Amino acid sequence: MKRTARSERGFTLLEMLIAIAILAVLAVLSWRGLDSVIRGRATIENAMQDERIVAQLFDQMRIDARQAATDDEAGQPAVQIGNGSLQIVRGVFAPDRAPRLQVVRYRLSNSRIVRYASPPLENVGEVRRALSSADTADGWSSIPLMGGVASLATRVYIPEKGWTTRMSDVFSQINQNDNNLKVPQLGNAPLARAVSGVQVAVGARTLATPLTRVFLVGE
Repeated sequence: MKRTARSERGFTLLEMLIAIAILAVLAVLSWRGLDSVIRGRATIENAMQDERIVAQLFDQMRIDARQAATDDEAGQPAVQIGNGSLQIVRGVFAPDRAPRLQVVRYRLSNSRIVRYASPPLENVGEVRRALSSADTADGWSSIPLMGGVASLATRVYIPEKGWTTRMSDVFSQINQNDNNLKVPQLGNAPLARAVSGVQVAVGARTLATPLTRVFLVGE
């Protein structure tokens, strides 16, 4: 049987060009879809990394605030704020060792929040020297915790008085607590904490509003 002329006809140049054009369009659409997926995955991974960094920062602050020493043990306010910084005198606990103290400072430096920590301190004299020393003193460690930070705002909570950003209010409360101990009815009660809470607000260029957390002191 002879093949018909219609069955022997191949593709015309026009049909080939149309097929190539269709394949090109499909390739472009596929590439754009793949590129979108890759970009979306990268965005998600970056967001998750940012969340881990923020969580690490606030978790470390929470631990330091929870282990804060008393004002008596520190020889002055155990928690101090001001000028974009947070300072805490905290306890250091290790197996088979007597509890010691440590000064930690959170400072905003070159758009990064850095945690500075003194070596463990044995007595009030060493604490006083550490409090008056610079962050770069011998034995101090420094760990950058978060970058891209535009602001670091702090305030403290004084029981029965509320939130304040003024250290003068804290010193006034310590004096009041000290005077209360002289009242005979109180006997040998320990000096109450002047500060029971700390609020930290971290502002970043990528955030519409600052991230705010509240930490209990000594709890």
